[in-house]
Amino acid sequence: MSYYFNTILKEKNFDKAIEKVTAALKEEGFGVLTEIDVKETLKKKIDVDFKKYKILGACNPEFAHKALKSEDKIGVLLPCNVIVEENDNGSIEVSAVDPIASMQAAKSEDLEGIAREVQQKLKKIIASLS
Repeated sequence: MSYYFNTILKEKNFDKAIEKVTAALKEEGFGVLTEIDVKETLKKKIDVDFKKYKILGACNPEFAHKALKSEDKIGVLLPCNVIVEENDNGSIEVSAVDPIASMQAAKSEDLEGIAREVQQKLKKIIASLS
């Protein structure tokens, strides 16, 4: 079982790709709580050059609330990370965590149902980008 699903965008502009991904997330009820610029962070912290790579911490408040009511420690697995990266060939790839894979450790039937719903939404978002 893979722990993510992904797509390659037709969009070649990295910043526009971030905007497109953020808008697609919003359409499905997700907000971006955090945005980590891995390229900038690695350069600043350890002086390493890295490709354009951002981690978007996406959260759907309705599903987060349901999950937290079911299992209060599930916050260690939230938010759902979505990455946008520029590949060596210039293509831009978007990947999202598979919440079913990440929630398996909790072993909760309630969480399995929530994870399935979130997975469907994230898959719809990824499919809409290609």
